[in-house]
Amino acid sequence: MKLKNIINYLLVAFLTIGVGSCNNNDEDSKFDQTPTQRLQARQKELNDLLLSSEFGWKAVYFTDNTQLGGYTHLFKFKNGGLVDMASDFDSDTATSNSEYQIQLGSTVSLVFTTKNRIHLLSDSDNYPTDALEGKGYKGDFQFLYYGQENGEIIFKTNRAFIELHFVKATAQDWADLPKNIDMIANVIGAPTRPLFRLLETNDGTTIHQFDFNFSDITRFATANSVESGSSMSYNMGIAYTPTGIIVDPAVKVGNQKLTNFIYDDATGAFTATGTNNVTATIKYSDSPLMLTDDYKMLLAGNPNNVYAYIYNLTNTASTNSLLFKTTLNDLNASLPTGAQLTRIQPWFNNANGSNYIEYRFGNASGATIARYYHYFTVTEDAQKKVIILNPLQWKTSTLSTAPSITAPVFLKELDDQLMNPQGLYFIEQGGLPYPAYTFTGVNSNFRMTVYPFQ
Repeated sequence: MKLKNIINYLLVAFLTIGVGSCNNNDEDSKFDQTPTQRLQARQKELNDLLLSSEFGWKAVYFTDNTQLGGYTHLFKFKNGGLVDMASDFDSDTATSNSEYQIQLGSTVSLVFTTKNRIHLLSDSDNYPTDALEGKGYKGDFQFLYYGQENGEIIFKTNRAFIELHFVKATAQDWADLPKNIDMIANVIGAPTRPLFRLLETNDGTTIHQFDFNFSDITRFATANSVESGSSMSYNMGIAYTPTGIIVDPAVKVGNQKLTNFIYDDATGAFTATGTNNVTATIKYSDSPLMLTDDYKMLLAGNPNNVYAYIYNLTNTASTNSLLFKTTLNDLNASLPTGAQLTRIQPWFNNANGSNYIEYRFGNASGATIARYYHYFTVTEDAQKKVIILNPLQWKTSTLSTAPSITAPVFLKELDDQLMNPQGLYFIEQGGLPYPAYTFTGVNSNFRMTVYPFQ
């Protein structure tokens, strides 16, 4: 290569390197800082963000959307590491004061260092169901900072690594927080509403229906298809809002994801609306969505069948109706201290052809202290697909020689629901973590969940 060409080549290469160096000056400057300095800069960035919103921040925190709902928290951060906080965890929506820190570790995190409303979700001794004993509500009080996007602060929880967004709160958010609590009764459903509920989706051309059940204890709902041959279901955590609910995961209808359901007081329905006539609605039905022949296995001539409401198992089932739960609570309140009804156990087609409901009572230590048996015969209403339990005598033993007794007064309200002369629907119930059936009054809001022993 000639000397002139070599010189020209080196000149071009030098200029190229020079231009590249100029373009990368900003990027390189970031690496002029030590890792500690970069973390400290992020620390200041987060603290400035937290202080920047006039009315603080709002977060709807779903701690585990496979079994728990969401809890709205409001935060107003102040200089000196102070924070005002309120939540809809329970009826106490008042503002409480505590402290926070922006801590440095492998990353920058927001930590609520003194006890406040957020800690109700992380207390392992505070749990909604026996299955969550030792886990509480699976919440956290330390949140790892992942930056900001569209005016929102992005965190991930320290324990479960769940993404959580802080959005700017308004004065109205603080004023309306008690309305979240007011919405709970609408989601549970008033006793004056029909017992049966469904989730109905419409993709603009086709409507699908799902049996809908909600547990207010866990703020969690299950919805299983009632269509023959379909196993499709929606399981969702629910968070309350002043105007309805938010669900997580979203209800997917077609290619749209619906999360925000608005409440209509006239009908009791909650409706989420997408585009192109796509909707999802939680609403009431006067009868079961799908009548089955399940009841036929209880008729005479079939093998022995035994079912039971069991306090330690089916007591928290979302399929238990409010009327059943209040009736049970009233009964237990009438008993001597420490005693409670532990089982309601219908027996069908015993060896001697008898049928009876066993009411079993226990004490505080779990020992059985009494049993009462109400005998009955069974007839059917084939048109309505229901069974009718026709009451016979009461006993305290299943021995054929045991004498009849006067009907216990304290069992009358509960027993009258099961001996409903209009009949009971008996339907296999999905969506629970164990096999289950429900006995449901034809003309009442009574529904009891039972475990099958077959």
